[in-house]
Amino acid sequence: MTRKTTVKTKSDRNFDSIAGKFQQNIYNTTKGRLRQLVLQRDLLELPALNQASTRVLDVGGGQGQLALWLAAQGHQVTLTDLSTEMLALAQQAATAQQLSLQISHLSLQQLAEQTFTAPVVLCHAVLEWLADPQQAIDQLWHLVEPGGVLSLMFYNIDAKRFSNIVYGNFNYVLRDLAYKKKVSLSPQNPLDPRAVSQWCQDAGFVQLSKTGVRCFHDYLRDRSEQESEFDKLLEVELRYSRTEPYASLGRYQHLLLHKPA
Repeated sequence: MTRKTTVKTKSDRNFDSIAGKFQQNIYNTTKGRLRQLVLQRDLLELPALNQASTRVLDVGGGQGQLALWLAAQGHQVTLTDLSTEMLALAQQAATAQQLSLQISHLSLQQLAEQTFTAPVVLCHAVLEWLADPQQAIDQLWHLVEPGGVLSLMFYNIDAKRFSNIVYGNFNYVLRDLAYKKKVSLSPQNPLDPRAVSQWCQDAGFVQLSKTGVRCFHDYLRDRSEQESEFDKLLEVELRYSRTEPYASLGRYQHLLLHKPA
């Protein structure tokens, strides 16, 4: 008798059916607002985004918070995502704000197979949901024009481990952060920043800067301070987000990566 075995393979995550949960539980929270404002600060330092009508490609941009912000500044933004529900919400917001936003229902792999490139490419909170994040770096390389910049943000395994130790979740940490059951809105594949940096270097990128996103927010004991003291919390996050050791404890790592001409 031959025993049939089933091999589970990883696949890229699609957020159809839970787009509304993302809007309520992430984007419309203090952690979502902090993430958005730190990223905006970093992106405004790019010379290309201080010029008029720069072409920007937002890969896996979901509901388009940053894409809409950039479009409002006059840039030519293309937003892509696997989730049709996410893109529908982005289109509704663009229509309501009377903004021009090019929207495409394409995966990163499909984008890389085309000839489309842009001087600024965004890929935020995507790698940790992909079956092969290392391959994704090579695909992103092909989307950035020579001389252009990739804005890459990913979920940091060091911060996840540290925060769970602070919370007293010792058994979870000793299981190497393995969940007993799947949590729909929590990334299941946090990434090692050292590995990601090496993948980017191997692809040919030159790192311009590194920022920790939410270096303090997620470790606060009194969560009420997140809202009542938001302005001060934001000031602290912006001031120390590029200073070690705080930068490396950010829940997300944001890298600005240059593709040599």
